[in-house]
Amino acid sequence: MGPVPRTLELFYDVLSPYSWLGFEVLCRYKNIWNISLQLRPSFIAGIMKDSGNQPPALLPRKAQYLRNDVRLLGQYVQVPMHLPKDFFSVILEKGSLSAMRFLTAVSMEHPEMLEKVSRELWMRVWSRDEDITEPQSILAAAEKAGMSSEQARGLLEKISTPKVKNKLKETTEAACKYGAFGLPITVAHLDNQTHMLFGSDRMELLAHLLGEKWMGPVPPAINARL
Repeated sequence: MGPVPRTLELFYDVLSPYSWLGFEVLCRYKNIWNISLQLRPSFIAGIMKDSGNQPPALLPRKAQYLRNDVRLLGQYVQVPMHLPKDFFSVILEKGSLSAMRFLTAVSMEHPEMLEKVSRELWMRVWSRDEDITEPQSILAAAEKAGMSSEQARGLLEKISTPKVKNKLKETTEAACKYGAFGLPITVAHLDNQTHMLFGSDRMELLAHLLGEKWMGPVPPAINARL
């Protein structure tokens, strides 16, 4: 038997484009590095409030930088990133609470579908400029990801239940306890130590901590399939 896989937790929100970038990179490496990747749907607005942070879109210079940064990073990481036309409305007004409650319900009842449904929600808002707040939008994302209509509707009915609400709250609070002030964060549990890395651009440092090889955001085995 080989060494036991190291546990990595990825805390993310589909409202965060940087979360999508980090998510895709870690999903590409989960079968290359000796890791056990645990996806943790979280609520970015709760983390911002708890930490006293503010969305970068509130600061004009940061907002302008973010637009170009996300576009270039999407090209570099090979993620089909296209910013919504009404960028500020998506970030500051519409939010992601229903979507993240839905992903929480997926993680609780159909964890094998969590990666695909998360990706489809990101695709809707950050690639196709589609809604992720209305029930029909969430159902469409789930079904496009391969979930049956019956499964998706059953989960959607549960997003207002205390069980789902409390689970999302607990996951968000866990991210805050690790020191999160935004998303994504990757938490690596190594040799009785915990390392919290913020952002999608700490993968080379993560590889160093793991003692693994960093081969860029699109490792050769994945690049051959893209």
